[in-house]
Amino acid sequence: MDKKKIKEAVKKNYAEVAKGNTGCCGSGSSCCGSSTAETISKNIGYSEKEMKSVPEGANLGLGCGNPTALAELKKGDTVLDLGSGAGFDSFLVAQKAGKEGRVIGVDMTPEMIKKARANAEKSGYKNVEFRLGEIENLPVEDNSIDAVISNCVINLSPDKPKVFKEILRVLKKGGRFFISDIVLLKKLPEKIREDVSAYIGCISGALLKEEYMNIIKKTGFRDIKILDEKIFPVSLMANDLAGETIRKTGFSKKEIEAIENSILSIKIKGRK
Repeated sequence: MDKKKIKEAVKKNYAEVAKGNTGCCGSGSSCCGSSTAETISKNIGYSEKEMKSVPEGANLGLGCGNPTALAELKKGDTVLDLGSGAGFDSFLVAQKAGKEGRVIGVDMTPEMIKKARANAEKSGYKNVEFRLGEIENLPVEDNSIDAVISNCVINLSPDKPKVFKEILRVLKKGGRFFISDIVLLKKLPEKIREDVSAYIGCISGALLKEEYMNIIKKTGFRDIKILDEKIFPVSLMANDLAGETIRKTGFSKKEIEAIENSILSIKIKGRK
């Protein structure tokens, strides 16, 4: 698939999510069939306390894990959230970084940035800011970040090596990253790999686990560790687009199960 077309499709879809026209749109709304954003977030590792501690509308149920629970943050840390959406993870890590800390959320969708800024303003968050930008070209200074988090976003990038180079660039020496993402245990069928909806739904852009880990190693990070990994139900993915794509391809029930069992949610940390 063409990289430019992929980005435009992803941007268009998540703009609609931010506006509430599709997908997970905050408290009580339907997402991925009968599930709500809260149900999905609970299933991927967020506590009731965490979900209630952020501004209403910040949680869109779009993640595949909870990187904020993994992040070893200290008061005063400067934290960067890649693909920050409506600000859910940014607000959670802002509580850990404290008033003396700082959180920068970056998202390429203007509608998401607008929503996140409104959420920050209405809840009085003074240590959080949201910047419009791409994760392959971060609007962040070199060597300025203590910790980077990301939740089910890097798989959407058509240039993942560039994303990790950018993470390395902005981190201070000794800085850490904590990432939740989707990887694959085996290649997907071509029908799914070439489907834009499956890309937006977080699977056709995912790399094989070994390839993903090799990119991180080649970028130059150290102390890389997989903290957790498990099969990830497509019903919990963004808008259930991945699930819809798999179901409409005409594969047998057995083939569909094999595809779904090859999709992995992985949580990784590393250091510069």
